[in-house]
Formats: sequence, structure tokens, C-alpha cells
Amino acid sequence: MPDYTLQLLIGAGVTLALGILSAVFALSTATMFLLLSQLKNRFINGFIRVYSTVIRGIPEILVIFLTFFGAAVVLTKLFGKYTELSPFFAGVLALGLVFAAYSYEVLRGAFEAIPKGQFEAGHSLGLSGVQSFFHIIFPQLMQRALPGLSNLWLILLKETSLVSVIGLEELMRKSSLAAGVKHDPLFYYCYGALFYLAITAFSEIALKGVTNRVNRHTAPTETETV
Repeated sequence: MPDYTLQLLIGAGVTLALGILSAVFALSTATMFLLLSQLKNRFINGFIRVYSTVIRGIPEILVIFLTFFGAAVVLTKLFGKYTELSPFFAGVLALGLVFAAYSYEVLRGAFEAIPKGQFEAGHSLGLSGVQSFFHIIFPQLMQRALPGLSNLWLILLKETSLVSVIGLEELMRKSSLAAGVKHDPLFYYCYGALFYLAITAFSEIALKGVTNRVNRHTAPTETETV
């Protein structure tokens, strides 16, 4: 087994944890934005539009820098001495904010594809607005949004490597350190790439399982029944 394998495994674990926590934060924020947008409040809808436009318009690495160094300025003023976020937490926050904007656009597109009569059907069954959303709308929303969200997850996994610029020793950083110490960059960057491919392959298997589960009650199409 090549040297630094254990270090790269640790880095892969950090990358996976960073990706999962960022995705949870992003999806929670995007779902909250989607629910808030249904209030038809001009101020709230304007804020969500501006947020989505601004965040999607600037590079992810700039959001990481702004989050890490901006939080240090705020925390230092609050506590009266130099304080900064840990690189891991800053990475989760920055990537979560970025992918919340993209996830919101995916969820919004999927939501608008659902016939409006679905809400009326829920009301006719005596369900409240919240109950209609989670029991009727949400399953259909996931069916439509899952392909787009799956692509975002794979992109997010690769974007976690950007967090190495603020000192987080994730997989990319570990590969770079090993390449420098062993003076063999080609081998260790290729070795690191294998870890990324393994995570991606596992993710695709897991996402396929989730997709099959979400679509398990969907009627087969004519093509599938031939």
C-alpha cells in the first residue's frame, strides 16, 4: 500500500463529512426559501431573488474567503479579541450558502411543474396547507427535483476541494501535502483522484437507490411496459 494512504483516507472522510453537512444545510435553506416564497410577500420574495442571483453570480472560492475572513472580523468585534471560525465550519457554511441558491432554483422549477389543483385536492380532503405540502406536494416535488439535486451533490463533492485554501486538510489538501513530501506529484494527485472517484461511485449507487425508492409508487410508462 502506498505511503500516506491513511492520511488520504482521513482526508476522504473529512471531504465526505464536509459534503454531507453542506448538502443538509443547503437543502434545508432551499426548502425554507421555497416555503417562504409561497407567502407571496414582496420583501421576502425580493430578498430570495437577490440572494439567489448574487450567490450564483460570484465564484464559490470568493464566497469561502468572504465567509471565513468576514466571520473573523465579526467575531473579533463581538469578543474583543481575534476569533475565527474553524476551516471546517466555515466551509460548511460557505458551500451550504452557495448550494442553497442552486438547490432553491431546482426546487422552484420542480414545484412550478406540479399542477396547482393538488393543493385544492388536499384542502378538499380536510388537510391544512402544511399537511397538504408534506403529504401531497413534497413527494411529487422530490420526484421532479431529484435528478437536478443529484447533479448538484456530485458538483458539491468536487467543490469541497476549494475549502483547502483556508487550511482545511480534506482530500485535496492531503494529496497536495503527500505530493510535496514525497516529491511525486503525479502519483499522489492520481492517487487522490481515485479516492474522489470512489466517493462519486458510491454516491451514484446511493442516489440510484434513493431515486428508486422515491419513484416506487410511480406508474410505469408505456415504454417501460412494452
